[in-house]
Amino acid sequence: MSPRTNESTPEGEPGERSVATTEPDPAPPISAAKDSPARSAARARAAAADRTARTHDTSASEDTTADDDVRTAAGTPVEGAAGTMSDEAAEDTAGDEARVGDDQAGTEDARAGTDNGRAGTDSERVGAVGERVGAAGDPDGSGDGRVAAVRRVSAAARRWRTVQLVACAASLAVALTAGAVVLGAVRNGSGSTVAAASSAVSPRLLAGGDLDTSITALQAHLRAQPKDFGGWATLGLAYVEQARTKGDPSRYPQAQQALDRSLKLRPGNESALAGRAALAAARHDFTGALTYADTVLKENPYSERALSSRIDALVELGRYTEASKAADLADSRRPGVPVFTRYAYVHELRGDVKTARRVLEQALGTATSRGDIAYVAGALGQLAWNQGQYTDSLTYYARALAADDTYLPALEGRARAQAARGDDAAAIKGMEQVVERYPLPQPLVELGELYEGRGNPGDARKAHDQYALVDAWIALAHSYGVDADLDTALAAADHGDRGAALKAARDEWARRHTVHTADALAWALHVNGRDAEALPYARRATATGYRNASFLYHRGMIERATGHGKEARASLKAALDLNAGFSPLGARAARKALGDDK
Repeated sequence: MSPRTNESTPEGEPGERSVATTEPDPAPPISAAKDSPARSAARARAAAADRTARTHDTSASEDTTADDDVRTAAGTPVEGAAGTMSDEAAEDTAGDEARVGDDQAGTEDARAGTDNGRAGTDSERVGAVGERVGAAGDPDGSGDGRVAAVRRVSAAARRWRTVQLVACAASLAVALTAGAVVLGAVRNGSGSTVAAASSAVSPRLLAGGDLDTSITALQAHLRAQPKDFGGWATLGLAYVEQARTKGDPSRYPQAQQALDRSLKLRPGNESALAGRAALAAARHDFTGALTYADTVLKENPYSERALSSRIDALVELGRYTEASKAADLADSRRPGVPVFTRYAYVHELRGDVKTARRVLEQALGTATSRGDIAYVAGALGQLAWNQGQYTDSLTYYARALAADDTYLPALEGRARAQAARGDDAAAIKGMEQVVERYPLPQPLVELGELYEGRGNPGDARKAHDQYALVDAWIALAHSYGVDADLDTALAAADHGDRGAALKAARDEWARRHTVHTADALAWALHVNGRDAEALPYARRATATGYRNASFLYHRGMIERATGHGKEARASLKAALDLNAGFSPLGARAARKALGDDK
């Protein structure tokens, strides 16, 4: 489970117990691709390469106008940029963020034309999925509303599997995210983690609660006041937050451009450096995030953004003792929802569930904004689910969804809890809704396993299709420069190329030693028949006291394979006692192993 961080919070006085934060409103519909999933993927691949190249040279010319800066940061190409801007787009203002988001795919189609050769590999990899499910063209030729296109197909009463796969495959070109960055808790049921990364967006910008509207207003402000370095820094942070809530990695280059502009106007300014820390963590450069956070804290020890980013980075580097001290320090200096949620997660990692729950309940009890309530209630729902407390979990998720009925972590968590209680029909329906909007590895794998567990005619094929889409997501994620090794290791170990799973797990372990990477490496070694090597990693994954049923299940199966029968039975029983519904397939395998060993 990832650190439960709310990325937008008001900055109270030191010592103030404030929990009012920004409302992470849902993303608007993602715009439709005009071609097949394979071609959309190819274009996304080329566009990603183009964006990456441009990101490394965000201040290429002193002659660039302030108007160009705003339009570039807003995601709209300008004269001289790769590709050309349509006449209709030229008439829009840089602050029209909704249009910018909806026109993104078309803009990047033009950019992709300059680099078709670089897109070939990923086109072929994703093409296999596209060929199997059919073309995901635009029914009316408008090119608008990928989600709307899916709904039109549904309304035409086509078979669900075709609708689902078309929606997912078509969405993969843009609905990418750096693991749990998208929703703050993407990987939790299975035990892997990546940090939610952005730290606080200015409360003055976000006081109205609508991130898109606030960004639009800020873009308009920067067109009029292009030398406002603080405005550029806040825009950069807002883009990181937008990437987190919408699963749109194209916002990261835009965030980089805005932050670079801020630092060009005022070298070394705190807001931009804190923004760079948040952006680095979002891209899973946790060492870089820690460096930036420490740089800010040398100048301002009370920076909420830097204090939060520092906790995230230490957690994701596996430096838990330091992370605990950092959480205590942050709580003493800048208490509030961002710090409370991180503080709770650090304690949960150490097995102190009681403290984690108390801190989250304190935050929920004083939360007033819809975003705060949805976020903290969702975190409490996940904490309860981890302990097998499904009724409590569903109660918290209901509270989260009452505040924001589109909040994806709560929708996903509710489906998971329903499955654990045996309500497979509701669980599958809920998870289908999640992956239709965000076809990310964790919900795709969970949906596939729900199909397998149900076992109806055609379910095996449906499950296979979900796992194939995980492979497509990973290919596209890599094209955006996203480190997806943890996702690869966990999905491929059970439902894909086991050799690839082991390579990915080893690569991730080389970068950071966390309980989640230890568990992933242990399981990848196990499925490759290397149980003697796997056992130390499985034991390390559970050494902190973190109460995670998947970890206990993995350890038990590895202990069983290495001849440690007594320990294996204890671990498997502990997994089921803690959370008997931790996985549709894993829980069944654990019960079978215990039965066979009697």
